Amino acid sequence: MRALMVRHSPWLVWCGVAAGAAALTLLWWTSTLPPTSFGAQLTEAGRLTGLYAGYLVVILLVLMARLPLLERQVGTDRLARIHSMVGRYVVCMTVAHMVLIWLGYAMTAHAGLGKELTQLLTGFPYVLWAVIGAGLFVLVGVVSATAVRSRVSYETWYLLHLLTYAGIALAFWHQILTGAQFVPNAVARWGWIGAYAAASALLIWFRLLVPVRNVWRHRLEVAAVRTEAPGVVSVYLTGARLDDLGAEAGQFMRLRFLTRNEWWQSHPYSLSAAPNPSWLRVTIKALGDHTEQLQRIRPGTRVLAEGPYGALTARRRSRHGVVLIAGGVGVTPLRALFESLPAEEGRLTLIYRASKHEDVVFRHELDEIAADRRAVVHYLVGPPGPGQEPALHPNWLRRLVPDVAERDAYLCGPGGMMTTAIESLRECGVPARRIHHEDFSF
Repeated sequence: MRALMVRHSPWLVWCGVAAGAAALTLLWWTSTLPPTSFGAQLTEAGRLTGLYAGYLVVILLVLMARLPLLERQVGTDRLARIHSMVGRYVVCMTVAHMVLIWLGYAMTAHAGLGKELTQLLTGFPYVLWAVIGAGLFVLVGVVSATAVRSRVSYETWYLLHLLTYAGIALAFWHQILTGAQFVPNAVARWGWIGAYAAASALLIWFRLLVPVRNVWRHRLEVAAVRTEAPGVVSVYLTGARLDDLGAEAGQFMRLRFLTRNEWWQSHPYSLSAAPNPSWLRVTIKALGDHTEQLQRIRPGTRVLAEGPYGALTARRRSRHGVVLIAGGVGVTPLRALFESLPAEEGRLTLIYRASKHEDVVFRHELDEIAADRRAVVHYLVGPPGPGQEPALHPNWLRRLVPDVAERDAYLCGPGGMMTTAIESLRECGVPARRIHHEDFSF
């Protein structure tokens, strides 16, 4: 039943979103008189796209709240992709709303576009605010586009992304005070206010108040830092009542290290050891300015934590046999699962792909876990030899794990490796519902 819920949760989310959109469309339909001109048709189309844009903003706020239930049931990577998609729709609907209203009003008034634009910006309350808010949405959307995002540092992207909140606030008053569906309809107006208030409350609670509460409740701090490989360190965290966090192997937490230079940003880090009442461990590879600084983080540094998040846990397992496929530092959540995931003796296998021997992390620990649990670990290091198939080719998988088609598969690693592994697993007969992964390469 639990696995069934995990698989169907995305569809339940989409059904809820569709039901809300249908209710909004009904509100528009019942409050709109039949348009008598093309200009009126454009205006009504603009009002409808404006309603949709506002509704999608509510969904964005809920997604930005990172609700633990959704994170665990749907999966962080799916939610992140939904967030990205909804953000693009918000930008498109907002631009469509502005253009359609502008053209519709101009045609209805038989006015020039320049004159009508001036009238909209100066003659209607809060329209100028809304236009500024829309501009901020467009700016964030452009910066988040893949072609631009790859050229911008995380820190710059993060700071610009915060402008989303300002854009939402600026646009909200325009909706309430000038919206054709809300001004004459008190029930719809207060329902809209309630939706925004509820979504904002979730955001404030889970993104601000819960982390602050956790600072005092759990008093997390850095206990030790240990080098695992060149440019890779494990950070051990200690605190109080760690069991109350409810963390599971395979999950990650967003950590904010409270130092002078790093306090303002949080990043996701997978738990690289099964959680226990005494300490938590995350393993960090130097990939940018922030992670480079964390290589030298000092014991005693206080930590503000959000989460745990993620659905790459034992809850997804449906078979007694399991194969774990890791690439590079992506081994971190799989190392925790390798230690704790229930599996039949002899039917737990870890395949670890790395470019060089020095890139292999936790080798001693993995060998010890394999010996203690009577599990198997295979290291695929370096390029294949002459005449050999590429690593993770279906023939390799069948050779290393003869009964792979009868197992669950957990994956974590670089995007290219994940794509190859998924294709090979499918060719080996593993159905998609038994291939579990969270991919953050998008």
